[in-house]
Formats: sequence, C-alpha cells, structure tokens
Amino acid sequence: MKKVLLAEDDFDFAMILKQYLDLHNFQVFWAKDGEEALSLFQNEDFSICIFDVMMPKIDGFTLAEKIIKINPEVPFVFLTARKLKDDKIKGLKLGADDYIAKPFEADELVLRLNNIVRRSEKATLPVSEEIQIGNYIFNPQRLELKNGNTIQRVTEKEGSLILFLYKNKNQLLKREEILKAVWGNDDFFSGRSMDVFISRLRKYFSDDSKISIESIRNIGLEFKLKQ
Repeated sequence: MKKVLLAEDDFDFAMILKQYLDLHNFQVFWAKDGEEALSLFQNEDFSICIFDVMMPKIDGFTLAEKIIKINPEVPFVFLTARKLKDDKIKGLKLGADDYIAKPFEADELVLRLNNIVRRSEKATLPVSEEIQIGNYIFNPQRLELKNGNTIQRVTEKEGSLILFLYKNKNQLLKREEILKAVWGNDDFFSGRSMDVFISRLRKYFSDDSKISIESIRNIGLEFKLKQ
C-alpha cells in the first residue's frame, strides 16, 4: 500500500479523507498539526504527503520546507480553502506537485495522488557517466552539477530536466514535449511548475555564457550550448 502523510487540523475533514483514501489502497498517517507531521515524517517512509496550508504550530509551507531538507524527492501536494494566486505561486516555488483548493471531489484527489506517485516511481534517472555541459560536469547518479570547485546538488526532477534538455540541445522544444517527458502530463499546474524549474536551471548554469535557456513565446524552449 502507498503510505500517505496527511497533515490536516480539521478533524472531521481529515477522518473523512482518511477513510476514503484507505478504501483506495492508501495507508494514511494523520497528523493534526505541522509539528506532529514533521515528527511522523522523520520516522516513516512515505510515498506522498498532503499538507493543509493553514495549520497550527507549523503551517503547510514551512512544513514543506523542512521536509524538503530531509528528503527532497518525496512528492507533496497542498490543500487549502484559500484561492489566492500568491499562495499557489509560493507552493510552486517550493516544488509542490499539486495545489488543490477545497472543496474538491475525493475521486479527483485519488486520481491526482495516483498519477503523482506513478510519475515519482518512474522518475528514476538512467545510469550514466558524468556529462560535460559547457564548463559544468553533471553526474546523474550523484545528482551533482559541478563547476570547478563549486558543487550544486539538484533534485531528481531537476536532474531529469537537465538530461532531457541536454539530449535535445540546440533544438526548439515544445512545452508539451518537455512536460510529458519530465512531468508526465501537460496540465496547467505542471506548466507553472516547469517555469519554476527552468528559472532554477538558468541560475545553475549562469556562470557559463555559452549556455542559455531561451523561451520562444507560445511555442517552447531551446537549450542552447555553444561550442
């Protein structure tokens, strides 16, 4: 069964959601606040996490930041009764796999969770030797991007995106191609998430003028690598 960490301070809502997820082959560990959720995460291995944004002791965003430091590869989604654009942007910047506004259909949540877990399980990087990218050396196994004595650790998804862009360097790539290859779908949320990841990669490669990631409006991207 897929283990789920559910951090939700509304007891009635949490119990209904827990019972529904239990019926769909999820083993749910419920935490009534962010502090309890962090403690559970430190003692269990989870397939995915569900965080309410507004919680006592530790809010959902802060909880996500702490959990990313422990294990950056565990996927997580936010639940919230608020529909503020700033909240969604903040969630995306943290690397959330989805952002779901209450109320929502339970069937839809189950589908989303299954899709995210399935993508996460498939997102293993291929075994490969180090790759020279301009002045950088990328090690897919260790998830390290080296530039001289500087080492940047990247997440698995960042690594997958680097590999895909490098393999298709100096080619115009449609957004849908990148999203389906790395995110598994091309929905709106994945598109916004990709924009955040592209911004990160631009910073990672910013010390080499021969490398650029250029956006072509309404079409896609081009990972340019000059010889």
